[in-house]
Amino acid sequence: MNTQISSSPELPALLSDLMSVTHRLTRIAAEATHDPTRQSVSPATWRTLSVLSTFGPMRLGELAKQARVSQPAMSKIVANLNEVEWIRRIADVDDARAWQIALAPKGIRALADWRERLGGALAPLFDDLAPADLDVITRALDLLHECTEQSATAGSVRGGSLMAA
Repeated sequence: MNTQISSSPELPALLSDLMSVTHRLTRIAAEATHDPTRQSVSPATWRTLSVLSTFGPMRLGELAKQARVSQPAMSKIVANLNEVEWIRRIADVDDARAWQIALAPKGIRALADWRERLGGALAPLFDDLAPADLDVITRALDLLHECTEQSATAGSVRGGSLMAA
């Protein structure tokens, strides 16, 4: 990683703009994929599945923290996910009295389908991009994955908790 760019005073503004535009993309995709005839799945549920997909099985309290919901809210989310068989509970190897929550095959498929629908909803916004521009997006995504994987390994981000999407 280039430390000259990393220590740039423009970096915080650039990252803030990146967060803003990704939130806008998320809202656009959510609106485009909204189907009132289907039962709505909450953003917290998708965040929960994303956290499990990224970090693997974890206890309820840690899952609540990573998904940015209260522990009682996570208990309800997990109960609902268990009912539709999107997660499974596995014994915690460190504490026989405790359970960890893990993605089940149906949950993996549901998350993949949801992400595919979101991507499909956003594709028309980017249809006119030149191949070179698509290469820029690909490289930017590679960098974002590298940076966030380093953060995941460290366990936290300075000044806040580690988040997944």
